[in-house]
Amino acid sequence: MKPRKVPMRKCVGCNQMFEKKALLRIVRNNEGEVFVDVTGKKNGRGAYLCQNNQCLEQAFKRKAIERALEISLDDELKTQIRSQMPDG
Repeated sequence: MKPRKVPMRKCVGCNQMFEKKALLRIVRNNEGEVFVDVTGKKNGRGAYLCQNNQCLEQAFKRKAIERALEISLDDELKTQIRSQMPDG
């Protein structure tokens, strides 16, 4: 039997490849709402982050999340994303 492929995604903060399950997914849906997708299966445009606060801050600084989701993030959304981080 052939082994299954493990889906890999690139973190927008550090540009390293990780398994999809190990990353935090931020989604912009068709209505323009931005939220953290804990299941990883919601519809919409997604950006992936490794669960590291330094990586998150670097992504905010470089506006990598904003480019990936094609929107601008306000402070409220940034706070919501920071609260979803495991050590944040």
